[in-house]
Formats: sequence, C-alpha cells, structure tokens
Amino acid sequence: MSLAPFHLALPVTDLEASRGFYAGVLGCPTGRESARWIDFDFWGHQLVAQLVDPADHPACARNAVDGDYVPALHFGPVLAWGDFEALAVRLRDAGVEFVIEPRVRFEGTVGEQATMFLRDPSGNHLEFKSFRDPAMLFARGEPGQF
Repeated sequence: MSLAPFHLALPVTDLEASRGFYAGVLGCPTGRESARWIDFDFWGHQLVAQLVDPADHPACARNAVDGDYVPALHFGPVLAWGDFEALAVRLRDAGVEFVIEPRVRFEGTVGEQATMFLRDPSGNHLEFKSFRDPAMLFARGEPGQF
C-alpha cells in the first residue's frame, strides 16, 4: 500500500521546547521555519508546530478504551513492530513520561496492536502504534473479538 503524506498543523506554546522534543527526542528532521512555526518531517509526513498563546491551546477530553483513559484528540504514526519497540526504548532512555505505557492492546483479536501515549511539551497527545500484522490496520470487526 502506498500512502500519501499528510499535513498536520499543531498548536504549541513554546517553539524551542517543541524543537527539542520533535527534532531532539523523536529524531524528526526540521524543514522550513519562521518565528511562529517549524516544519518537521514526522515519519514522512509534514507536521507544523504553530506557536499559540497558552490560553488558546485546546483542552483534551478522554475516553475509556480497553482499560485505559485515552485522550480523544491525539495523532501519531503506525510503525513497524521493531521500530515501535526501538522507539519505546529511546523514549524511556530520554526520560519521557508516558500517558499510557507501551503495551499490547486487544491481544489475540481483531485490532491487536502495540500502543503508547505521551505528550509533547505543549500538552499535545501522541500515540505511536504498531500491528504485528499490518493488514489488521483497517480490519473490520469489534476489537476484542476474533
């Protein structure tokens, strides 16, 4: 499957802290930038950190999913299984605090996936996930059933 890159503009409250997180901790190369925004190569996608006043940063509701309290507003790439495991080690080594620790969700069922949630310095939630069988990404059926 060939995927087209997506573009996501993300509100951030501190550009330099965002640069440190996305370029430093996650290893995302930077592209164009100005005094109010920075482009990052986010696993082949264009992520634009756009500076906003802290009072204008959106709050995030949460939903119960498979025993976790998942942020309703989140984003992130679907990685190969080994890349997911390597990133989890990298994040732990960097002292990143997880919102939801790396774990396997829906084990042995439709939708089985590795997942982890964290926040960037502005409080935006990211989910990194992986499927042992990439064909399960869009599989139909209820998670937890097989």
